[in-house]
This record gives sequence, C-alpha cells and structure tokens, in this order.
Amino acid sequence: MQPHETTQGEEASVPAVSGADAGTIARAAFVGTALEWYDYFLFGTAAAIVFNRLFFTSLDPTAATLAAFATFGVGFAARPLGAVLFGYIGDRVGRRPALLITIVAIGVATGLIGVLPDFGSIGLAAPIMLAILRLVQGLAVGGEWGGAMTIAIEHAPIEKRGRYAALVQVGSPVGTLMSSGAFALVLLMPSEVFDSWGWRLPFLAAFPLLLIALYIRLKVEESPIFRELVKLEKRAKIPAVDVFRMAWGRLIVAVAAAFLGVGGFYVMTTFVISYGTTTLGMDRGLMVNATLIAAVVQIGVILVIGRISEKVGPGRMTFFGGLVTAAAAFPLFWLIDTRNPAAIILAVTLGIALLSVAYSVTGALLTELFPPELRYSGVSLGYNLAGALSGFLPLIAVALLGVSGGASWTASLLLIVVSLITAAGGFFGERLRVKDKAIVK
Repeated sequence: MQPHETTQGEEASVPAVSGADAGTIARAAFVGTALEWYDYFLFGTAAAIVFNRLFFTSLDPTAATLAAFATFGVGFAARPLGAVLFGYIGDRVGRRPALLITIVAIGVATGLIGVLPDFGSIGLAAPIMLAILRLVQGLAVGGEWGGAMTIAIEHAPIEKRGRYAALVQVGSPVGTLMSSGAFALVLLMPSEVFDSWGWRLPFLAAFPLLLIALYIRLKVEESPIFRELVKLEKRAKIPAVDVFRMAWGRLIVAVAAAFLGVGGFYVMTTFVISYGTTTLGMDRGLMVNATLIAAVVQIGVILVIGRISEKVGPGRMTFFGGLVTAAAAFPLFWLIDTRNPAAIILAVTLGIALLSVAYSVTGALLTELFPPELRYSGVSLGYNLAGALSGFLPLIAVALLGVSGGASWTASLLLIVVSLITAAGGFFGERLRVKDKAIVK
C-alpha cells in the first residue's frame, strides 16, 4: 500500500490539531493505559510465583510452571482477536467508544481473578476459569494499546508525535511499577497469609482502579482525523480484511518492529523472575523488586528517546535499539548467573532500559505505517500479533532451560533473535512511514 496523501479535493477539510489538546489527550491515554497494563501485568508476575503453586498443584514444579506460563500465553493469543474486534469498532464507529469498552472488560476480568477459588477448593475448574478470565483480558488489551496510541497521535501536531507517543508508552512501565509494587507489598506478608489471601489484593484493587480509568476515558474527545474520515466517507468496511489484503507488507514490518518491546520485556521480567526463583534459588522479593527498579529507569528512557526520535526518526531508533539489545544479551544473563543481588538488579534494569530504546518509539512508528482509515486495526494487529508471539517466549525459554540443563545461554540466544527481528523492522519501517496532513491550530 502506498503512503496516504491528502488529495487536492481534500485540502479544504484537512483536520486541525492542537498542541494543548494533544497534551491533554495523551495524558488521559497514558493514565488509562497505565491502569490497563497494571491489570494485565499482574497476571505475569502471579504466573511466576502464585499460579504455578495454587492453580496447578497436581503437577510437578517444572510442569506447573510451564502450565502457568501457558495460561499466561493464552492472553497473548487472544490479543489479535481483540485487535480485529476493537479495530473494527475503532475504524468504523470511533476510537473513543472502543477505548471505553476495553477499559471495562479488562478491569472486570482482573478483579474477578482476585475472587477465584484455587485448585484446592474447586479442583480442575480453577485453572479453567483462570484461563477464561485471562482470555477476556487478552481480548480487551488487544484493542487497548492500539486505540490509545492512535487517538493520542491523531490529536498531536505531526512534528511532535514522538513525545506524545512516548507519553502513552510510559503507561507500560508505570503499570509494571504499580503491579510489581503491589506484589512487593503483599510478599512482605507471612507465606501462609500470602498464599491464603494476600496475593488476591492486587487483583481486587482493579475494581476501584476501573472507576478511575473509566472516569478519565469519558473525558477523551474523538480524534479529529477520524471525524474527518467520517465526513469524507473514507472508512473501511472491514478494516482488518483490508489490512491483510492491501497492507500485509506493512503489517509484517509492524510485527517485527514491536517484537522486542513486548517479547524482550517478558523475557527480562516474567522469565527472569521464574529463572531467578526456580533455577537460581533467589528470593522472590528480590526478583520482583528488580523489575520495580527497572520500571523507574524505563520511564526516563522512554521520555528521552521519544524526544530524540522526532529528530532521528522512529524507524532508525528501533533499528539501533534492536542492535544494542542483541549485543548485550549474553552479558545480561552472565550478570544474573552470578546470583549477586546487585548484579541481578543491574542486569534487569539495564536489559529493560536497552530494549526500551525500541519500545519508546513503537507507537510513533506503527501509527505511521498505516493510513488513517486502517490505522486502529493496523496498529492493533501489528502490536498484538507481536504480542501473541511474545506471550509464549517465557514458556519457550523455560523449555529451553530444561533442554540445556538449566544453562542461561539459551535465553540469551532467544533474546538476540528477538532483538535482530526488531532491528529489521525498524530498518524497513523508516522507509514506509505514512505522511498525514494536518493543520496546527
């Protein structure tokens, strides 16, 4: 598909955007996204330290961990379906209605996990119900990130898109910070109290957080670019079909560009937490706190790289981020293997900081890979197909550990492969960027 250009007949109706409006919308998208990611990330941490013991107790420890991560991956597998569903709503009905539905769905699903009986209470029904709620989470998140990023970008002046896209991306580390912080607090409880009811508290907090997120989302105005599409009658009939039919090459590039930001993150958090506690015998609290510290650093990296990308270009930043992460993969796991707490914290923090170079600009790059009439669907599909592949990376990494006798070099190679795929996505993505036209008012 060729980049979308505004024709002469459309010049009179070029949408107007405002820097002040863009900041308001981006901040609202950020807060809502942070709360959504808080809900979603809780599951990843719980899969590593709770669900493997309380919901899959009839299995041996390694099999239980594999089963927990498989359930974790179900949410990622559902995300492309959510991208199709909410992409249809976002490209046909509006960006705003889709975002209101996603926030309610994920908030309710997460809160219900907090009241779910464990295996000891209801047997096999417990992991089945857990998988169903994870499926709902995945469907909702499949439409959340793409919608929040699209509406923020479409409100922003074109030359300042990097900073506003980065602000939405900050929602991810803030969500990590909130979820890791919540688990760090409940892990201070005695083990029997934590296993009994303490682990449920972070999930139950999703209910009041849902009310906050919904209030914020109700204040978000519809995208001026989408309103212009309605006026011009340029909305796609079945957006996802058109993406696959007319922009499949761009979709492949989008998946590749997003792969490291999603997949590398879960290798350095979910897998590393499991590896540190199960294989290396490190304290659970230490591993969770390492991700908490890394999230603080990640916020700064994202905001800085977002500004730099406005000069350099999001594709070039993605290319560079993929290369530096690949180069650091082996040293990162060498540090973790020392079993030194400070070295582990440094490795997790540095690893997440490096992969965040590419992640910081994922939103800016993906939104400029697709024309406005296919943007919500294209961005959501690209990001969530990458997510579907990424969701099983912790499972693959654990399986490779078993094959290698617990050697971390297999995880290093996995991270290198993911990083190089994203570097390729950035290389081609910079050359395929769509140039919207808008008037800054």
